[in-house]
Amino acid sequence: MKKVLIQQAISDEQILKCCEVIQILRPHITTDEYLERIKKQIQTGYKLSFIEVNGNAVAAMGWREVLFLAWGKAIYVDDLTTMPDSRGKGIAGTLLDYIIHHAEENGFDQVHLDSGHGLNRWNAHRLYLNKRFNITSHHFCYMVKK
Repeated sequence: MKKVLIQQAISDEQILKCCEVIQILRPHITTDEYLERIKKQIQTGYKLSFIEVNGNAVAAMGWREVLFLAWGKAIYVDDLTTMPDSRGKGIAGTLLDYIIHHAEENGFDQVHLDSGHGLNRWNAHRLYLNKRFNITSHHFCYMVKK
């Protein structure tokens, strides 16, 4: 893949530019609530990195710097998504390389992410394994009834 510019979504315009690609992974977040939710997450340390082609975000990665007893100083990737017509071109891999480089250059111990399972996730899992991520645990979730 040719060299691309990875940008940080800071302004409302940049955050909104990522809405469509984020909704590929998070379709439950409506366009109306998207900007407010991302801005609230940014206030708690969330960062939104993206790659654009011809003025449109084609891939985005939401991540945060965390400190855990279990992991030490780590980066957690909340969201990594690519527009369907841009998949298979190395774009998501470029975002992962970026975050791995950031971790190595800034004294982090680990980079973590969770990924759903199922047939539609095989390509994503192949990418993570090719980038030397290990499957280290099962993730459990208790859904609070509302």
